[in-house]
Amino acid sequence: MATFRAALTQLSIMNIDGVRNNYDLAELPNALHSAQLPALLVMPIELERERLFRRREDSLQTAAFSGGAKTIYHSATHLLLVAPSDAGLGLRSHLPRLVDLIDGYTAAISADVTLGDTLLTPARVSVEPGLHRYGERDFYGCAFRHSWLLEA
Repeated sequence: MATFRAALTQLSIMNIDGVRNNYDLAELPNALHSAQLPALLVMPIELERERLFRRREDSLQTAAFSGGAKTIYHSATHLLLVAPSDAGLGLRSHLPRLVDLIDGYTAAISADVTLGDTLLTPARVSVEPGLHRYGERDFYGCAFRHSWLLEA
């Protein structure tokens, strides 16, 4: 039986061409500087207030079947941060790199949809490019919202 922690660890070691740093839970920095970017951060919690008012699909929803496997849905965000919003010439100067990194992420997750067999079914991933706050700054990036089915 794979744990939620094991799935998060598998997510943190996913290799994406062009990403300088991958941060696991124990390594999450309090703040990020330009020299650390682009970076991927494993986030098992939601940081964005507006996200609380959106529909949360399958988050920590349990399903048990008589005599069958017990399962639980988990959600996690893999946050890609490319550049501070106040850097360069604005969004226009960061879009090509962001799109290339999203394509690289898609290729990497497609190559390992069960994260080293830690998931019972392939990961469902929602891709949300935009401005994302981390620490005290806003960054251009993308939130990859994962929904996973694991054995309870």
